[in-house]
Amino acid sequence: MVAELPALPILITTALVDSVNPCAIGVLILLIATLLGLSKNKKKMFVVGMIYILAVYITYLLAGIGLLFFLQQFNIAEPLGITIGAIIIVLGLVEIKDFWWYGAGFSLTIPKSKIATIKKYAKKASIPGAIVLGMFVAAVELPCTGGPYLAMIMVLESIGLSPSVIGYLMLYNFIFILPLITIVLMVYFGLKVDKIKQWKQDKRKWMRLIMGIIMIALGVLLILYARGVISIGTVG
Repeated sequence: MVAELPALPILITTALVDSVNPCAIGVLILLIATLLGLSKNKKKMFVVGMIYILAVYITYLLAGIGLLFFLQQFNIAEPLGITIGAIIIVLGLVEIKDFWWYGAGFSLTIPKSKIATIKKYAKKASIPGAIVLGMFVAAVELPCTGGPYLAMIMVLESIGLSPSVIGYLMLYNFIFILPLITIVLMVYFGLKVDKIKQWKQDKRKWMRLIMGIIMIALGVLLILYARGVISIGTVG
């Protein structure tokens, strides 16, 4: 007998965990600190920050839809399920490793070579610059944030490319950007950037531990799906 799991609770749980990813939060803090360092104009910071977040949202959403379309066209999701599931489990173990030994050996972080480019775009402090930065960051963050999103796309692929699945992707990415929106609002209304930066540093290892556990669970889920042990339903 094949067990059927509801997609929505899996999606919401994964998105909530992914939303507190230290990479995504760290880049936004860098952008806000750079903007406020260049000018104390909080209104400009708010507008540029929100446009940056919107650019991240649209880029991730389009990437997810594109990958879903690719998987549907070539019908390769099931054969890839075991391999992708195993990779995501390994990446989850890397995240858990960073709970105890952050930065030792291989870690899921933005490449250091890209940090200078991110700072360069952040210093431009303009609406076009925020759009380019959002698109660029969405691409270079993939080693850090891509695991849970890829796993969720593989899960949704089993349902098919449909309006409901597109809605699920929109919901996932909205949940993903919620903490980023919250941070921009908090700074706009007076919270110091240094306090957010310190909070992120203090909680970083716990973020990675929880994300690692979720990624391992998603990897196991993909393997079980690929082997026909479970199916994914749209109800729930």
